Amino acid sequence: MVSTHTIEVQNSGLQYLPKNQANRSPNQELLPITAQVNNRDCLEVGGCDVTSLVQEFGSPLYILDETTLLTTCSQYNDALKRYYPGQSQVLYASKAWNCLAVCAIAKSVGLGIDVVSGGELYTALQAGVSPNKIYFHGNNKSIAELKLAIQSGCTIVVDNWLELQNLVAIADSSSSEPIKIMLRLTPGIECHTHEYIRTGHLDSKFGFDPNQIEQVFTFLSKNPALNCLGLHAHIGSQIFERQPHQDLAGVMVEWFDKATKYGLQLSELNVGGGLGIRYTESDDPPSIEEWVKGVCEAVVKACENQQIPLPKLLCEPGRSLIGTACVTAYTVGSTKVVPEIRTYVAVDGGMSDNPRPITYQSRYRAVIANKMSADATETVTIAGKHCESGDILIKDARLPKTEAGDILVVMGTGAYNYSMSSNYNRLPRPAAVLVSNGEANLILQRETNEDLIRHDRLPERLVNKQ
Repeated sequence: MVSTHTIEVQNSGLQYLPKNQANRSPNQELLPITAQVNNRDCLEVGGCDVTSLVQEFGSPLYILDETTLLTTCSQYNDALKRYYPGQSQVLYASKAWNCLAVCAIAKSVGLGIDVVSGGELYTALQAGVSPNKIYFHGNNKSIAELKLAIQSGCTIVVDNWLELQNLVAIADSSSSEPIKIMLRLTPGIECHTHEYIRTGHLDSKFGFDPNQIEQVFTFLSKNPALNCLGLHAHIGSQIFERQPHQDLAGVMVEWFDKATKYGLQLSELNVGGGLGIRYTESDDPPSIEEWVKGVCEAVVKACENQQIPLPKLLCEPGRSLIGTACVTAYTVGSTKVVPEIRTYVAVDGGMSDNPRPITYQSRYRAVIANKMSADATETVTIAGKHCESGDILIKDARLPKTEAGDILVVMGTGAYNYSMSSNYNRLPRPAAVLVSNGEANLILQRETNEDLIRHDRLPERLVNKQ
């Protein structure tokens, strides 16, 4: 592994105490755990100089640190083995960032994959992930997606009545083996997070409500073509509280026990994910080990209370696995000073490569990668280049004096940045590189203008129209 040095960076206000890298929970850090400042006063990640990466691969550029990603995967795996006496499985919630390389890395350390579309399923399969470790979520899966899932042999997490009926109809029209499913339930547990990323309360588009559960169990008992393996719930995202997940365990185990009265032999319990990461200095999420320990202890206690065997315990971290592992590098362009109001510093990306600030009012931290020891003398607003007044990446960022050509790095961009990116204003999507031990490998090629029109079709009557 790349050794990590103490960083005391004036321009960023970041101060890392010397720590043993193996004992650090990456979701509690602002930068990837391999981040350091080299003798050129430039930021390095994975042993690679960020400014050199931009020279080679261009900007905006997603820079994914393999060591940080592998460390989070290992910490989830190790904590489950340490605190849960039964079988367990970590699934990567790949909606955070689904691509061949990320799925392959997760697979390499024994993780399964949580997918939410036919495209994500196809990618995971192409990356070599075993269908036995793929779980297919979604509140409105198409017939084509359901058939692809059945053909692949993955487990389908059923969200609603229509999906149950569609699966029975597909099973009746074929001679396939019983279809592996889980049920997504809405537990009615609140957590303090952004309204759009709360998925566990009763007023949610996801899952079966508590008053439907016994009807669903009855339906499954009469349809042996569906092999229900267990129950699933997910209560939200970017959560810092531990109690909601512990409460969830008790609720889920009660439903687990009720299923036996309908002749259902459930064996898997999936408590979802949702552990938050540190985007700014004020964020204070629990460590991966703390989160896993609390969940495991709650499940074990609930099973003892209900006097039922321990199920196979699954969890689905996404953001806390990959969020901190990536930074995005931009090139600084124009500056606009509005006297006595604010100074805008524009970069060569924005809402098309990171829509979270304009969508969720998400907050980020940034540094100037080529001036890591320079004093932070200015408060500026980092603006994107899109034709949209709300295209602001960071308000009131404390930075050194910036100049055109500086490399600005935004931290914590591994989750929901590339996966939510777009071609707004017809900007090509950025490239992404995987860095490790001083080596950088391209994992997503930068789109070109030709890519932007690749799927355009021009009617013949408009060709050469005068």
